[in-house]
Amino acid sequence: MPEHGTNAAGGRAPFGARLRAAMDTRGPLCVGIDPHPGLLAAWGLNDDAAGLERFSLTVLEAVGEQAAALKPQVALYERHGSAGIAVLERLLASCAEAGVLSIADAKRGDIGSTMAAYADAWLRDDSPLAADSVTLSPYLGYESLRPALDLADATGRGVFVLGLTSNPEGASVQHVGADRSVAARIIDAATAENAAARPLGSTGLVIGATVGSALADLGIDLAAANAPILAPGLGAQGATGEDLRKTFGAAYANVLATSSRDILKAGPDRAALREAAVRTLDGLPQP
Repeated sequence: MPEHGTNAAGGRAPFGARLRAAMDTRGPLCVGIDPHPGLLAAWGLNDDAAGLERFSLTVLEAVGEQAAALKPQVALYERHGSAGIAVLERLLASCAEAGVLSIADAKRGDIGSTMAAYADAWLRDDSPLAADSVTLSPYLGYESLRPALDLADATGRGVFVLGLTSNPEGASVQHVGADRSVAARIIDAATAENAAARPLGSTGLVIGATVGSALADLGIDLAAANAPILAPGLGAQGATGEDLRKTFGAAYANVLATSSRDILKAGPDRAALREAAVRTLDGLPQP
């Protein structure tokens, strides 16, 4: 996918604009690249760096033209040590060469110089791990993410901040707050980041596809956030396209629906993977 426009600092259009173009052209599907040991075995691959690379590049080759973005799960590369990180570097570089947007699902979060180092790793132009965007955890305080937010802005990259997740433990932190929940305050902060961005901001939010009525219950207006919404949970975790439209309402047009196992189980045949991605896309209602 060609880049649209430029910015003075990073030489590329802001991530939000590039993602909007990809979603409008290819559809709102993000395919997670999750090389779990069980999936590697099901594909007839060894649970080692060679199997990891074969798995990763096969997914890119099979569904890169159908997906608006690909999301490698960083932990499943880290478990192979330096050899796994080297595979991730090659995958991210291959995504860039193929014009496919990448989301490094790393969920990084820290303070000060450590957060700045995480930002350098995932968002600096000359980093071997540079991705188009990275997931971040704001639970040391939203402003602890500032080094990553600022570097993403400078390089035309993006971030996805954990906002409201669907794991059972999440509510014990995210739903808490006497007048305004933690999740709502995080989303308020992301909204402020995106206020001047058009057509779509580059500070995205991770909102679980299976959060149900939680957005309404917590008084959260995602449509006002002008944020790309990464919504994991489509397919194997139980959410359908109609569920997404119902859950996200007026913000549905900004939802990047994420499916991993439901598509990956069709491998290793590339045609079957491609058909699974197309079938998933077809199941997403029009905004």
